[in-house]
Amino acid sequence: MSASDTGDQRILLIDGHAMAFRAFFALPADGFSDGRGQATNAVYGFARMLINVVSSERPTHVAVAFDLPGGTFRDRIYDQYKGGRDVTPPEFIGQIDLIMQVLDALGVRWLTVEDYEADDIIATLATRTAAEGGEALIVSSDRDAIQLVDEKVTMLQPIKGVTEMRRMTPAAVEEKYGIPPERYSDLAALVGEAADNLPGVPGVGPKTAAKWIVKYTDLPGIIAHADEIPGKAGQSLRDHLEDVERNRLMNAAVLDLDLPTDPGHYTLGGGDRGRTAAVFDELAFGDTIRRDLPAVLFGEDADAPAEQEPVAEVLELDGAAGLHDLLGEGAGPLALTVADDVRGGPMLGIATGEARAAIRLEQLDSDASAVLAAALGGPREVRTADVPAVRSWMQVNGYPLGRQARDLALEAFVLRPGARSYDAEALGTELGGARFEPRPRKPADSTLAKETPEVRSGHVAVAAARLAEAASALHPAAEELARRQGEEPWASGILEDLERPLQEVLETMHGRGIAIDRAALAALREEFEGFVAQAKREAGAIVGEEVNLASPKQLQVVLFETLALPTTRKISSGHSTDAESLTDLQEKLEPGSSGHDFLSWLLRFREMSKLTGYVVGLDKVHDSSSRVHTTFQQTAAATGRLASTEPNLQNIPVRTAEGQRIRDVFVAGQGYETLLTADYSQIEMRIMAHLSEDAGLIEAFRTGEDLHNFVASRVFGVSPDAVDPAMRSKTKAVSYGLAYGLSAFGLSRQLRISRAEATDLRDGYFERFGGVRDYLRSSVETARSTGFTETILGRRRYLPDLTSDNRQRRENAERVALNSPIQGSAADIIKLAMLAVERRMRGQELDSRMLLQVHDELVVEVAPGELETVREIVVEGMDRAYELSVPLEVGVGIGGTWREAAH
Repeated sequence: MSASDTGDQRILLIDGHAMAFRAFFALPADGFSDGRGQATNAVYGFARMLINVVSSERPTHVAVAFDLPGGTFRDRIYDQYKGGRDVTPPEFIGQIDLIMQVLDALGVRWLTVEDYEADDIIATLATRTAAEGGEALIVSSDRDAIQLVDEKVTMLQPIKGVTEMRRMTPAAVEEKYGIPPERYSDLAALVGEAADNLPGVPGVGPKTAAKWIVKYTDLPGIIAHADEIPGKAGQSLRDHLEDVERNRLMNAAVLDLDLPTDPGHYTLGGGDRGRTAAVFDELAFGDTIRRDLPAVLFGEDADAPAEQEPVAEVLELDGAAGLHDLLGEGAGPLALTVADDVRGGPMLGIATGEARAAIRLEQLDSDASAVLAAALGGPREVRTADVPAVRSWMQVNGYPLGRQARDLALEAFVLRPGARSYDAEALGTELGGARFEPRPRKPADSTLAKETPEVRSGHVAVAAARLAEAASALHPAAEELARRQGEEPWASGILEDLERPLQEVLETMHGRGIAIDRAALAALREEFEGFVAQAKREAGAIVGEEVNLASPKQLQVVLFETLALPTTRKISSGHSTDAESLTDLQEKLEPGSSGHDFLSWLLRFREMSKLTGYVVGLDKVHDSSSRVHTTFQQTAAATGRLASTEPNLQNIPVRTAEGQRIRDVFVAGQGYETLLTADYSQIEMRIMAHLSEDAGLIEAFRTGEDLHNFVASRVFGVSPDAVDPAMRSKTKAVSYGLAYGLSAFGLSRQLRISRAEATDLRDGYFERFGGVRDYLRSSVETARSTGFTETILGRRRYLPDLTSDNRQRRENAERVALNSPIQGSAADIIKLAMLAVERRMRGQELDSRMLLQVHDELVVEVAPGELETVREIVVEGMDRAYELSVPLEVGVGIGGTWREAAH
């Protein structure tokens, strides 16, 4: 590498592991997942950091350095090096490999060197670049990199997560530490580095160390004059000279690693947008991060005018004739997309096999509207994604959608559950060969107010073109889905016999809604808000000041400084204040102590704030008839379970007395006399018994014994009469844990017992119920060989990660292989029951009607005089939905409110 090659080089050097860990702790692991159980918070945070730094610093070259497992030469010098570090969080495992995949897609070079650390790679490249006339920027939280800073080398030191950086120039280093950068390693040798488990001189801090360095020039000078240094600090230095000399040896940067010298090896611009999009899809990253990718990563000119999306044919409105020209006289299928555009209002993308267009509904005259209504409500097949949502949108805008609508999202979901999205653009991209740029950000109101008519018209044209393109792409997507269904006939069976009929039922249930008692809702809201206020007052009284209990930052001060409680797990902003951490902390405290009482009120505040949020949300969504209309989604859960949204009526908390009271506001509506609820008893365990053919479980269900009591008596080797509540609770947790793929570690956390006890408990369970053990083992191995799991109806879930080289992904896939057949079969059975109940009630022309499905429970609104008929229909429909080797048990409750109808 010659100076002429590097004189204008500006290389960005990133400490990969250090920044990945900072990203991991800066973002919640449970908020970022690829949808298959692999946490991606470190990957997302790292990618965001890279985007920000590349955009702001405009480097010409980039390299990311990573550590290798197994230690380095420094561990041979000092076997306690980096000892005492916390165990790597399980959620972090696997994310470094994913970061490397992102870097490969972005064309960013990453490096590792056997027996050396990332610091050494960075030191070699930084000093080489500076020596040959270039400039280096080091992104690292490791303070050892400070020794590299000079006029050509700047350190960007993160001070808040991975987004806020401090520029460490020679002047900044001297201002902060009182010494030039080249002497920082001397200072670190004296002070030590806790993160690396390198103890320094006791009683000597950075200020004292800096004073000595200034007086004696450097560390050798200090050591040479150690006998002259007075006081306790001087004696402490003399007592720990070996530690100081070892520290200096350990923190010395290696500057001569054998690394590629060709600048082209690190040049920015080799990224591949298609490959990046594919990786981001795998990681389930959204549009925002895609929009922010700097053009320089892909060798594009950032200053060149942005290329507008090609404008598809957009209908020039000239009344009904224009629509006739588009739709033609044939009966071929139409494809449809819909959107509410901030500039263009309600818009349609519509396409035949030969033409595509976009229509602004507000611009249609009455004749054109009639033509459109006839086409969409007629016998032609209409291909779209999410038929219920599109039908609802069309109705709001005054147009029908016929019963010939074909839901491509539902078809894609059945074939491949668990995708990031099933919207029209996702289907068009994956199955129709289309390509869409990331969606533009929604403009601020102030931006819209300043737009000229010409600018606005241009934006509308681009939005229209995108809608038309998405509609057009649905045609090849539909053909591809048909081809795949032909190859996998099981999918056609699930669609025709279960999902499509159920979709019609769910749309009907959405239209019915469920009634609420608005007066009871208002009273409950007032009461809950009073509980929240009380929790605030009592918590504040304990510490003698008002505390914002919703502020993690304030809570950290109150908990760990004011109350001086033991610290919880470390996070980027201090110490965790999440529910699990605070519950663990409270268990360590003496009941009646100020810390214990404060935490009690804090947890009470959180619980009641959450419940208040539910109540406030319900108050916003009821219609003029005081009915709430939830939307049931068939494509949200990969297991096939239904999801409830806007509002979610499946997650109303029922574990606490206050949570159960929310169900009191749901009532039988006007003209109906009661609500009836019916649910399956222990359906997952019954399916487990059926699939595993375990004689013990089958015996328990056939004899009608208390399952968990029966299991506990055998696991603990006692008579059924001798089973105590703790035994029953533990075996119940094991039973359901196995059905949900829970590991021994997860079981230990749930039961708050040691992992060893959890393992013994699980092993004891397997010893008594060998059929369950054998079934679980064989289900994973069978799925690994076939590539998929199956429910009792033959619904498949493909799991390519079962053979992944990424351990975290592989283990997550194994858990899915354990629980999908059980949870998926439970979902299939309740869906069959819903179809049977709805069909019987319609067939007998009853006024009673099914309103809700909440996992294993159905809620029915019963008309006067129909209770016994409805009870019989519901019980028979659920009981006979599917024949297992053990009986299905259905419980029924009756009451004027949802809570009263519980049983």
